[in-house]
Amino acid sequence: MQTITSLIRLRMAAHDAHYAGGLVDGARMLHLFGDVATELLIRSDGDEGLFVAYDSVEFLAPVHAGDFIEATGHITAMGKTSRKMVFEARKVIIPAGIAGQVSAADVLAEPILVCRASGTCVVPINCQRKPVTAPVLSS
Repeated sequence: MQTITSLIRLRMAAHDAHYAGGLVDGARMLHLFGDVATELLIRSDGDEGLFVAYDSVEFLAPVHAGDFIEATGHITAMGKTSRKMVFEARKVIIPAGIAGQVSAADVLAEPILVCRASGTCVVPINCQRKPVTAPVLSS
């Protein structure tokens, strides 16, 4: 059985900051998870599918403008049309915060888990273009 995975890495820009101190809205992590889910569905079924629901979402650490976030996910189970997935977002690079050196940044020795979630997507049968390659749920 092959595990289907996806990884997206990007920098949170100033326009992503929604709150004082350059704090990024937690919904931005869910947006990234939606993009990861879309890639997972394309890889598994050849179709973007639809995100139905999150089962759980945990915001674990703040994200600020200038942080580089790595969002990952994988399919844990597949039903006839449903795809269960888990996601994690980690902060991997942060601004160095050195006065007078606004472009200085540091790669974190240990990435910081900022958010994790699980959810379900569906791909209607008539949209599935690839055979099921992940574990199948009985449904």
